[in-house]
Amino acid sequence: MITLSDIREAREAISGRIHRTPLLSFRALGRQAGFDCHIKAEQLQKTGSFKVRGALNKVRRLTAAEKARGLIAVSAGNHAQGVAYAAAAEGAACTVVMPEAAPRSKVEASRGYGARIVQRGTLSDAFVLGEELCREHGYTFVHPYDDPDVIAGQGTLGLELLEELPDLDAIVVGVGGGGLVTGIAAAVKAIRPAVRVIGVEPEGAACLTVALRENRVVPLDRVETIADGLAAATAGENVLEIARTLVDDVVLVSDEEIARGLAFLLERGKLLVEPAGAAGIAAILAGKLHLPAGSRVVTVASGGNIDLARLREILPH
Repeated sequence: MITLSDIREAREAISGRIHRTPLLSFRALGRQAGFDCHIKAEQLQKTGSFKVRGALNKVRRLTAAEKARGLIAVSAGNHAQGVAYAAAAEGAACTVVMPEAAPRSKVEASRGYGARIVQRGTLSDAFVLGEELCREHGYTFVHPYDDPDVIAGQGTLGLELLEELPDLDAIVVGVGGGGLVTGIAAAVKAIRPAVRVIGVEPEGAACLTVALRENRVVPLDRVETIADGLAAATAGENVLEIARTLVDDVVLVSDEEIARGLAFLLERGKLLVEPAGAAGIAAILAGKLHLPAGSRVVTVASGGNIDLARLREILPH
């Protein structure tokens, strides 16, 4: 389990290397849902998503020998950018394996941070290639979510939320592999156990829902969602261990609900996010949260890295 001291140490280590992203009131969403709603605008974070938190914390804890071997990451995009950024900051070479359908903007941004990009098939295919390259070249692997140092880094966001809104009632977090929701849960439950932590998964990528139901990690046969940032085919062992004890609920949203959430945030909140960053909004708008009226709710806009062409395809017409 990740401890509060792990997360506080991570925050001390990455302080000054990331932005303190704003927490914004969202009254239009609150009126629709019957809650007091706020958004943590993490799409304004360095590299455009929360992923840089965990990447910086992981990479700074590597030994000189591990960094010298070069780093490798597998990602649909946001983790790729975070690791590339962290590697450059530590003077380490970085290779990123991405699926062929990864958004062009994420590919180019990762390359811009200095990573060597290799693309192959689906995200599952990319993981297989990443493991092959690790064995062949001796690279140091930086897992996108199922790593204690990565989870602790993501947990720094939970500390910020409690400082910015001490009397919050619930935090709603999009779930891909589960590193963010479990990091936040580990931080928040250690300080304010009564705060509810609720994960949101796409119906077409419900790996944590399945793992919690089966009480074991179960790879999905198929992943299909517009939220590429949440398109993990499997939860991790560390993630499952934390989630089963600290995450209060995981709800599912459809791609149509995600698209509506993205459009609502853009139109009424004047904030542009990628589909993964709109998952929490989608769950609130669709009435998926079982919370008392008037609850003070924060949702995390986890990332904003989206191609404009893809945005046009996703927005309801």
